[in-house]
Amino acid sequence: MQTILIAEDEPAISQVLKVYLAKAGFGVVQAFTGTEAIEKFHRESPSLVLLDVMMPGKDGWAVLKEIRSAGRCPVIMLTALNDVNYRLDGLNGGADDYISKPFIADEVVARVRAVLRRSEEPQQASERVSHYGSLTIDFTAHRITLGGKEITLTPRDLSLLLFLASSPNRTFTRDQLLDEVWGQDYDGSDRAVDLSVKRIRKALVKWPSAEGEIKTLRGLGYQFVVEE
Repeated sequence: MQTILIAEDEPAISQVLKVYLAKAGFGVVQAFTGTEAIEKFHRESPSLVLLDVMMPGKDGWAVLKEIRSAGRCPVIMLTALNDVNYRLDGLNGGADDYISKPFIADEVVARVRAVLRRSEEPQQASERVSHYGSLTIDFTAHRITLGGKEITLTPRDLSLLLFLASSPNRTFTRDQLLDEVWGQDYDGSDRAVDLSVKRIRKALVKWPSAEGEIKTLRGLGYQFVVEE
């Protein structure tokens, strides 16, 4: 059974989410402060975290940073802060989705399922291992290594890299990438693509440009450029 950690300081909201997620077949762990969320994240190893921003103790941004330092667990930010800048802060910090309050509980469950599906499904178009100089991409195991060292990315960033690399030297627009990686129900800014690419480039900063790169085509989109 997949387990969802609900990090939400309002008991009524947390309980509603618990009821709906349990009804959908998930195990549920609740935390009501940022410190408690971090403790239960490390102890319970949840499949996904629903993370409120405004919590006592450590806020959601601090909790998100801790989760990201530990690995790839998907995170959906859940908050009343509906400003686009907060949405971008969350996505830039490694969140996989962002839901504003007030919300419909059924939608939250649907978003949870969608994020879990994206983080777990293999890229069907490319079940193989490919080598691009010192960069190795295992499309089946969803594993990236550079110079023999594993590269850790968030589930969303990993999905984007796998998708781009599955079609080397092909140009994808931001809209295409949003549809394929974020999903057609995503209603945020296309800046999320730029921020994700920025994080991937940072993770691959030691990959020699002579071996390949993620290239920006101004006004068009992005390419995973390598010599075929």
